[in-house]
Amino acid sequence: MANGIIVIDKPEGWTSMDVCAKLRGILHEKRIGHGGTLDPMATGVLPVFVGRATRAVEFAAERDKEYLAGLKLGVVTNTQDTTGEVLETHPVTADREAVEAVLDRFRGDIAQIPPMYSAIKRDGKKLYELARAGKEVERAPRPVTIHALDIVSQDGPDTYTLRVRCSKGTYVRTLCHDIGQALGCGGCMSALRRTWAAGFGLDRAVTLEAVRQAEDPAALLLPVDAYFARHPALTVAGETEKKVRNGMTAVLPGLDDGTYRVYGAAGGFLAVSQAKQGKLATIKSFFEV
Repeated sequence: MANGIIVIDKPEGWTSMDVCAKLRGILHEKRIGHGGTLDPMATGVLPVFVGRATRAVEFAAERDKEYLAGLKLGVVTNTQDTTGEVLETHPVTADREAVEAVLDRFRGDIAQIPPMYSAIKRDGKKLYELARAGKEVERAPRPVTIHALDIVSQDGPDTYTLRVRCSKGTYVRTLCHDIGQALGCGGCMSALRRTWAAGFGLDRAVTLEAVRQAEDPAALLLPVDAYFARHPALTVAGETEKKVRNGMTAVLPGLDDGTYRVYGAAGGFLAVSQAKQGKLATIKSFFEV
């Protein structure tokens, strides 16, 4: 059975779930989930977890992400990107220096009001369902962190490419909208390419077409422990390995506190575990049962 992680360079026009559905057919595996939704207009890094590796999906959303975003000034839309209905247009007098100056307001810890066209639920309904029905509801600001925000290029008098590195839950199109509001001319997102997610960059990504044409598509899968490579490896054997396999706490005096990738005596990846005060407890197991 196929088990592991494949980083897809998502094509424009596809939903993240479209990609998962396609891979279910190619890999003949029902257990497939992705590590962070991309809107259909967006392209780039979409980590997909296959088989037993789907147990790691819950960890993927916690990691920072990085994007290249197109900023179009002078245009306000109902979706906060260029796929939506134009609500306002304004002349743009801000030059690059003015845009550079305003970006500092959005670096660090900020509050964002989620867009109506989002999957956040209110009273059991997704906001975009309410928006499509012509309804707008009040949304509470949510804290997010913008770790980096820079102009990569100015592509026209009113268009820019921004590099954004941000925490989970950040809406880049809302960031573009808010930058436009701060400049007094309005703005929206004109393009989005994710360059980093769940610890993987574009250098690890493959296209769906490459997967489809591969003689052995499963060979493109990365082992699930690759996702946890930032944590040190720990090999256990004997009674300790038995306890890890049974989800029991193992006593390992002298083991430094922290998170570990735990392997069995035969080299198989067993679990991600937490060590504290000489005791090792499983966070999530990954061996086949």
